[in-house]
Amino acid sequence: MDYLERLGYYRLSGYWYPLRRIDEAASQAQGKPVRLDEFVPGSRFEDVVRLYVFDKRLRLLALDALERIEMAVRVDVAYLLGQQDPLAHENPDCLHGNFTKKRISNGPDKGKTPHQVWLEKHESLVHRARKEPFVVHHMQHYGALPIWVAIEVWDFGLLSKLFAGMKYEDQKSIARMYGAPDGKALAQWLRSLNFIRNVSAHHSRLWNVNVLELSPVPDDWPKELRRNRPFFYFCLMQRLLRVICPNSSWGRRLVSLLRTEFPAAFSLTEFGVFPGWEDWPLWESGGHK
Repeated sequence: MDYLERLGYYRLSGYWYPLRRIDEAASQAQGKPVRLDEFVPGSRFEDVVRLYVFDKRLRLLALDALERIEMAVRVDVAYLLGQQDPLAHENPDCLHGNFTKKRISNGPDKGKTPHQVWLEKHESLVHRARKEPFVVHHMQHYGALPIWVAIEVWDFGLLSKLFAGMKYEDQKSIARMYGAPDGKALAQWLRSLNFIRNVSAHHSRLWNVNVLELSPVPDDWPKELRRNRPFFYFCLMQRLLRVICPNSSWGRRLVSLLRTEFPAAFSLTEFGVFPGWEDWPLWESGGHK
């Protein structure tokens, strides 16, 4: 009862949902699983709590990786664009024309360019950080924040959107550093990882979330990977971390979590793992070979 009181019935119900029995007749009629309000025999509340704790640790691992990835890409973007213009993030000439000139055709931002929408968000974050000493100093002395300072107030979403708005050659030069096929692929990786970051940061259920920002599976990766499942994006994190932090223990910690702390009452296939995933060189010995 302590967990029900601290976490609430609704929050925990998402974790025991897979233990509810399936109504076979209704499922066949509707073409999708229909759950009954009763549990499969042998279900235990203890397993639900273990799954909740596992998911919490999974979110913390995701945030650990994504912080390092965000910081690294921030530096790369700021260095590359800063060489062109200290205010490259505000200068349309330093960015792609589709980002700075093409008008949005519908929705609340109709008539604006993606860059104008991005600048509004940027200015909002600068305003929020207006009392920070580094912001005060640059605004008083220079009237603006150069890109290598401005990145300190951005969130992952703002970073990913600016990267998507960079010129193709600039995207490609950064993508090459991370082993991405091209700039478009890396831009989508960042959008997908921002989705994972938002789920994790808002303490939402991660282990079997249906990923909405989908990235394509690299051609040389196992075909069993499902891009709507979280495990694929943990694979992307591992790939990027092997560039950013080659000696990181992050991969070993994730493998250990999956091996030892996932409750057997549930199925890791909902996370997206596939038979033999641990033998894939990306994860062998926790990701080091």
